[in-house]
Amino acid sequence: MSLNDEERHIIVNLEKEKALNTFAEIEILRQAGLWNNIANRLYYAAFHAVSALLVNDHHNVGSHQGAVIILHQFYVKTGILSKQDGAFYSQLQTMREKSDYNCTYYATEEDTAPRIEQTKQFIDKVLSLIQ
Repeated sequence: MSLNDEERHIIVNLEKEKALNTFAEIEILRQAGLWNNIANRLYYAAFHAVSALLVNDHHNVGSHQGAVIILHQFYVKTGILSKQDGAFYSQLQTMREKSDYNCTYYATEEDTAPRIEQTKQFIDKVLSLIQ
């Protein structure tokens, strides 16, 4: 998809807003103890932040896996983001897929709660790259 500068700016801002709003939902879910839902929201908050960055930098985001590949190729391998950042994003994606699609997997507080602050830091780091 080819975007002009104004369209790109609008989409980047919408993705940033979606990332922050999605992350804000986590506290409500935490109070209710809905850890599978938190796993989903953690990933999607990070995904929308990554999407904002990729769109800002003129990359096409066609799929979740595509976003992972582009993030690793253009940001992790080049040192803009750390290998730990790339691995963390991939872990969030895996946790979300397991909690959404595997009927025998249930995200636990022990698995999920520590990732809340890590996800906030990841989102802040990714969004700080947008100029």
